[in-house]
Amino acid sequence: MRQESERRLVAVEDISIDRIVTRLLDRPPVLSGREQLVPDWRPSAPPDRPPVPAAVLLALVERPEGYTVLYTERSSRLRSHSGQIAFPGGKLDPGDADAADAALREAGEEVGLLRSEARVLGFMPTYFTGTNYLITPVVAVVSPSAPFVPNPDEVQAVFEVPFARVIRKESYSTYSIRRDGREHRTWQIDHEGHVIWGITANLTRQFRDLVLGEGPS
Repeated sequence: MRQESERRLVAVEDISIDRIVTRLLDRPPVLSGREQLVPDWRPSAPPDRPPVPAAVLLALVERPEGYTVLYTERSSRLRSHSGQIAFPGGKLDPGDADAADAALREAGEEVGLLRSEARVLGFMPTYFTGTNYLITPVVAVVSPSAPFVPNPDEVQAVFEVPFARVIRKESYSTYSIRRDGREHRTWQIDHEGHVIWGITANLTRQFRDLVLGEGPS
């Protein structure tokens, strides 16, 4: 048991930015037709419109103690998903060049992240939600010169989780939610009073599995 734990620790320490890049797509994935998409949960009535393209930024923040992953707590004044934990991101606007452009724009609007301080590493496979959003996760290294500042209209708080914690399998539990009379589960991460669940926790877990070369859990 101790040897297995030591092997896991070495594996985490051996993870470099170069290794992460090799696990990512070098361009945004082509958006698939709806018939090829499987949502994270199935609503009782299928959507009557094409999926809405969206992007989120999974930011690996350079800190003296090591990399962290950036999260936001959505404003309690928002109509949807108020108070929930999320990655910076949102719908693609007509003026966005691609998913990376959209994710960086949203991060700038939400927490004051400067594009000049972000280096996009690549893209994860798209994530289709039961609410009909097709999300492209954008992974970037961020070297901030100043603290992130939440936009009070959209973001209540900003916090970071150590990359080493995100990588540890023991950091994850499951969260049950009931929609349309049916129960389904998502991943969950508890960190210093913040409960990360739903889409954000699922994307975090997918990133973790991708980095470690493990299949979907």
